Order: sequence, then structure tokens, then C-alpha cells
Amino acid sequence: IRDIFSLTFFPLSLQAKMSRPVQARRLEGTDKNIWVEFVKLAVTYSKVNLGQGFPDFPPPDFLKESLEKALSGGNHMLHQYTRAFGHPPLVKILAQFFGKLLGQDLDPMTNVMVTVGAYQALFCCFQAFVDEGDEVIIIEPFFDCYEPMVKMAGGTPVFVPLRPKPPKGSKLMSSADWQLDPAELASKFSERTKAIVLNSPNNPLGKVFSRGELELIADLCVKHDVLCISDEVYEWLVYDGKEHIRIASLPGMWDRTVMVGSAGKTFSATGWKVGWTVGPNRLLQHIRTVHQNSVYHCATVAQEAVAQGFQREFKLYGKPDSYFVQLPKMLQQKRDRLVQSLDAVGMKPIIPEGTYFLVADISQFKSDVPDVPDSDEPYDSRFAKWMVKNKGLAAIPLSAFYSEAHKNNHDHFIRFCFAKEEATLKAADDILQKWKREKSSP
Repeated sequence: IRDIFSLTFFPLSLQAKMSRPVQARRLEGTDKNIWVEFVKLAVTYSKVNLGQGFPDFPPPDFLKESLEKALSGGNHMLHQYTRAFGHPPLVKILAQFFGKLLGQDLDPMTNVMVTVGAYQALFCCFQAFVDEGDEVIIIEPFFDCYEPMVKMAGGTPVFVPLRPKPPKGSKLMSSADWQLDPAELASKFSERTKAIVLNSPNNPLGKVFSRGELELIADLCVKHDVLCISDEVYEWLVYDGKEHIRIASLPGMWDRTVMVGSAGKTFSATGWKVGWTVGPNRLLQHIRTVHQNSVYHCATVAQEAVAQGFQREFKLYGKPDSYFVQLPKMLQQKRDRLVQSLDAVGMKPIIPEGTYFLVADISQFKSDVPDVPDSDEPYDSRFAKWMVKNKGLAAIPLSAFYSEAHKNNHDHFIRFCFAKEEATLKAADDILQKWKREKSSP
């Protein structure tokens, strides 16, 4: 009777359960995300969050005023759709700005495309260029989205490490001390290599690749006819007089490079999610195809405000009043403060040449969080979880920026973000000093 009742009132279509997998194969192995896990831990336990890469200070006044004007001004069309591949005022000023930096005459309609943050720009690049069987070279440590994005496009990531060369004596290590081995890099290029991902300044290390290192990469790209996806979101955040060199400016590289940029990092407004790609039309035409069939369009008012910000900076380029001059000076002071705090308690910082981040060696803290024999979880991951739960200080394990096979090679480092208010950095220092006192007490 129960079976007759079920068939009468519940059609077979509602009773039947799907037995075959519902997820696409390209999603296999890409479900885990370090940020989902550690953001939840930070929200739950942290008193001070130096984990995520965002400023807790406001964007510059001129940028906020531009947004307010776009929202409340007389041009009501700023509340409607704009051009799908980029708001005309924004792509125009980006073409002027980067044309000047690259020594290229850029067409705003074909050499620039606006995206929902640099994250979408990267996704569009991998989807546009990578086919099944293609190999993509990724330099380790790397921003964590590169690997899953390559795999989702059907490609195979090929990893090449930056190898640390400790300085002599008691001098603190610099991100410049992490270097590519030229022979090892050359060995990764083959007839299957479609692209290499370059991130300079590098997240998480803060390494700013030198001209010599970029020329090495460029020569190999030209020799093997390989594309370069150049993630340059921290292009204005370089310290100690270092120079950010755009690989697209090197001989033979303009025609094979897509530069990726971010207003979030450029103007300290990560929540606005305005990014862009700059490159030759022969490459960007394919990125536009992915964009128009996915996100299609970015917020008009945010693009308008970013355009106004770049117009201001174009006029002030290289001058003391430029935000692109002032911001790195401010961040270098914050970097130095955190370096001092970490060094004082025995976490040996690697001094970054750029970005929001510095990586610190936690080897001297093994007594606080002992090794667990036969654990599959890298030590730095367990340490970071213990630290946020027991000390209230959030950071990110460096192993999160390595491929699965190499996660345990550098598992005694964690990454901190120093793009924070003075009060935030002081609170972090207070936690570290208290921790030091607890370690030294009998």
C-alpha cells in the first residue's frame, strides 16, 4: 500500500536520485580554497588579522570624492550599462598611462579590457589561451588561484621554484635572495609549453624581479614561442628605491604578453573589484570573447571613479603629490615596523622589496607547536591555525602558495600583511611582545 501511495502522489521524476556525477570534470581537485578556511578562522578567533591582503585604512580622498560625484552627479547614465569591455573614459586613460610607460601607442578599444578585478582578468586569460594538453609554467611560491585556474582550463601546471640563498652572517634575508635557477627554468620549457605566469612584485614573497631575471624569462619565451601572463597588481608598491620593470617592455615581449592590473591594489580599494588587461589585440580579442560570455560587464560608477583617479595620477606622474609616490613611502614605513616587531620576538622576517606582504621564518617557535609525526598537514598550516586560536593573531601559511607536491619544502614560514592602520600594527606588536614574555618566563 505504501508503494502504491508513493507512486500515486510522488511522480517517479521526484523519487529518482541521480546516480551519475553532477560536477564537471574540470572542477575535480579544485574545491579546496585556503581563503575560505583561514578567513573563517580569522573571523572566529582573531583579535588582529594580518592574514588577508587588504588595507584597513581608507582609499585616498580624491578617489572617494570621484565615486561620490559619480553617484550623485548629474550624469544619470553612470547608473546604467556602459561599454562591455570597459567604460570609455577608463580604457582611454589606461591606454594613455600604460602607453607612456611601455613606449607603445595603445588603442583604448583594442589594447585594454576592464574586468571584475584582476582575479577575473586571470581567469579570462587562462580560459582564452589554455587548451587540453597545454602546459603552463608557474613560479613557486605563487598566488594560489593560478594552479586551479590552469587546471579548470584543461592545462597542466609545471612548477619551477624560487630557491632561497641565505645571506652571510646575521643579516636578515631579503626577497631578492629567492632566485630562479636558470638551467632549471630552461628545463621546464618544451613544445607543450603554452604560457608562463609571471607575478612581479610577487605575492607572497614581495620579490621584485630584476631586469636580468626578466630578460632570462623573456629570452626563453621568445625562443619557445610562449605567452606570458604578467600579474602586476602590485606594480606601484615597490620599496627601497627598487624599480618595477614591465616584461612587456623588453625586446620581443609586447606581442606575447598580457599585463594584468588592479585598481584595488593601485588605489587601496580592494572591494571595488576593478581590474584590467593590457596587451596586443591579437591576444585581447580572445580574452574579450571569454569576458563577454561570462561576466560581460563591470560596475559603471566604479570604473568612472577609477578613471578619474588615473587622470589625476597621469598629470602628477613622478611628482611628490602623486599617490603612486606617497603610497609606497607609507607602506615601506609599515613594512619596517612589522619587520622590527617580528625580528624582536624571534620570527625572522624576509624583507620584501614590494607588495603588502612579508614572510617570516617560524623555526624558533617549534616548542610552542611541536611536529605531529606522519601528519599530512604542513607544519606552517598547523602553526597558523594554532596561532590564531591561541594568540588571536591571524596569518597565512606559506605552504598555501605551493603545489601539493612541494608544500612541505618550505613549511616553516608564514605570511603577514602589513598594509594596515598604525593601531592594527601596534595591536599585533602587543600580542607578539606578550608571547615573547610568556616564552621567556620560567
